[in-house]
Amino acid sequence: MRFSAATTAGRFLPQRLALRVEPLLGRIDAVLFTADERGEAGRMSVIAFSIRIVSAVIAFISQVLMARWMGSFEYGIFVLVWVTMVIVGNLACLGFHTSVIRFIPEYRERGLMDELRGIVVASRLFVLIASTIIAALGALGVWLAAPWIENYYVIPFILGVICLPMIALSDLLQGQARANSWALFALSPTYLIRPVLILLFMALMLFAGYAADARTAIFASIAATYVTTLAQLIGVTHRMERQIPAGPMKVHFAQWFIVSLPIFLVESFFFLLTNADVLMVGAYMDPNDVAVYFATVKTLALVHFVYFAVKAGVAQRYAQFTHGEPERLAAFARETVSWTFWPSLLMALLVLALGKPMLVLFGPEFTLGYPLLFLLVFGVVARAAVGPCESLLTMSGNQNICAAVYAMTLAFNIGLNVVLIPMFGLWGAAMATAFAMIFEASALSFTVWRKLGIVMAIFVPAKGAA
Repeated sequence: MRFSAATTAGRFLPQRLALRVEPLLGRIDAVLFTADERGEAGRMSVIAFSIRIVSAVIAFISQVLMARWMGSFEYGIFVLVWVTMVIVGNLACLGFHTSVIRFIPEYRERGLMDELRGIVVASRLFVLIASTIIAALGALGVWLAAPWIENYYVIPFILGVICLPMIALSDLLQGQARANSWALFALSPTYLIRPVLILLFMALMLFAGYAADARTAIFASIAATYVTTLAQLIGVTHRMERQIPAGPMKVHFAQWFIVSLPIFLVESFFFLLTNADVLMVGAYMDPNDVAVYFATVKTLALVHFVYFAVKAGVAQRYAQFTHGEPERLAAFARETVSWTFWPSLLMALLVLALGKPMLVLFGPEFTLGYPLLFLLVFGVVARAAVGPCESLLTMSGNQNICAAVYAMTLAFNIGLNVVLIPMFGLWGAAMATAFAMIFEASALSFTVWRKLGIVMAIFVPAKGAA
């Protein structure tokens, strides 16, 4: 027997109430238990969202403890270094962590086992080599630029680049797991295991007598990143070996690189856009302001996670449906907009209601960020209102125009930050981020409509498509 939400409601609820909720519960059953591609994508999105919810709680608790242990100044230094390392580590994949989501399902569908084995191995080697070179160049760059950098940032940034190869490899392994719809293998290492280990190693180092500063936090992050990524590598490799028979490999590196490069640009612009406000606050303001702004953004992360969870669940299905009937792709894409918007709106209202007491946990000074939530939430909800448009464009072969949209949005965002932060401080960063997200959502939705004829907007009827 299989659990059914609709059947359970019929047994335990009054008949009139059960009849009212039956359509909604029937949809839940369809998402959780249908054996087709839609059901699998829905289940992966639900799993991804659950993991991101748990990870949001873990991240929030760990960041509160880190801020309490270190104080806002040292915490602000750690935040800026760690955010920078996560961004550069993601970019060091040069798009392969996303292109594998497109190629692996395609090769499996077409029975191209030699190419499948080739891209799995070659992408790992390439990302590891590229990220190591970037890490070495980054450390050299920080050392050479030391006279022009605030001295309290120099050593933490040099230490931070040690994480880069493992952050990049972890992102690639996440992409390979997502390509196989292994939600737990894809998301658990980065969003559950690594933050817990960072907190654990930090606590152990403080107990051992190390100073409660940014350097200690970065050492804890290095240890946690290496342990997590190596365990993830072993787990994903073992599971792939059970599904992919041994045999020769075919490597089409030029083709993979050509496809990955525009995706790299899309992912780069998206990732920079997501974190540009923290980096710009770090460039213009002191670590205490970075700490307050980052804590505010972390409080809002619960809303963001709905979008990322849906994106994690549907990207490989977009790629699969692109090679099938256009009507099927359009219907599924429209449905994912609802998956993104309504939970995001609910989470936004919840965060606004609980934001101030959540920020108090970081320390009394962090409540300065609470009013910013009311402005930032507009941008997050605007992004959710059009669904994962960039995944739809990337997986349907329109990654070039998607990259152009993100380039414009990033330039718009940075320009606003440059103008508004000196004038309005943290309010300027929040305004720049909200306006940029609204611009991004509008531009991506319009681009999907022009290129694919699909209306990706929550309140616009599908018949409005060209």
